[in-house]
Amino acid sequence: MLDGTLRPKIDPVLNAIARRLAAVGITANTVTVLGLFIGALAGLAILFEYYLLGLVLLLVSRLCDGLDGAVAQITGSTDFGGYIDIVFDFAFYGLIPLAFILANPSANAVAGGVLLFSFYVNGASFLAFAIMAEKRQLKTDKRGKKSFFFTTGLAEATETFAVFSAFCLFPAYFSPIAYVFAAVVFYTAAVRIWQSKALLN
Repeated sequence: MLDGTLRPKIDPVLNAIARRLAAVGITANTVTVLGLFIGALAGLAILFEYYLLGLVLLLVSRLCDGLDGAVAQITGSTDFGGYIDIVFDFAFYGLIPLAFILANPSANAVAGGVLLFSFYVNGASFLAFAIMAEKRQLKTDKRGKKSFFFTTGLAEATETFAVFSAFCLFPAYFSPIAYVFAAVVFYTAAVRIWQSKALLN
């Protein structure tokens, strides 16, 4: 929901950094891989209950997630780059709740499982629509230039990062935050399915 509002504000900064990275030969795919690697380090920090370190690493990982697209616009985007971007994003979104589950299974396992299931359903609604949109040659640039049709929703990258940050800042409240956000994610998937019915019939 907030991605569209924030993009015009952060894009000039990302583009300036991207120009410097491209000038020294760093590719978009390198930034994508680095983002996942740093995200994995964030998960590792959370697993060992270094939550503030995990938060810092989360921030750097998501910076990379924004930068790879900006670099790709300068150096040229590829289908493979778009592919690994979405795969690695979903890997990251699963990794962080899993780290909290493993850090404290007795307190976090059920809520974390519900959250992961909501991500699974939402991801299926997101990617299945992208396939149908490609088949029908539907296009949109609402969330910037993407390699596929990028549908919007109540729970997007900004909201997910905010929730992951809340997990790190208030780890004792992981379960209630996870349940609330899972409900938001399920709602997002339901709305996407309803919208798809109108667009794909």
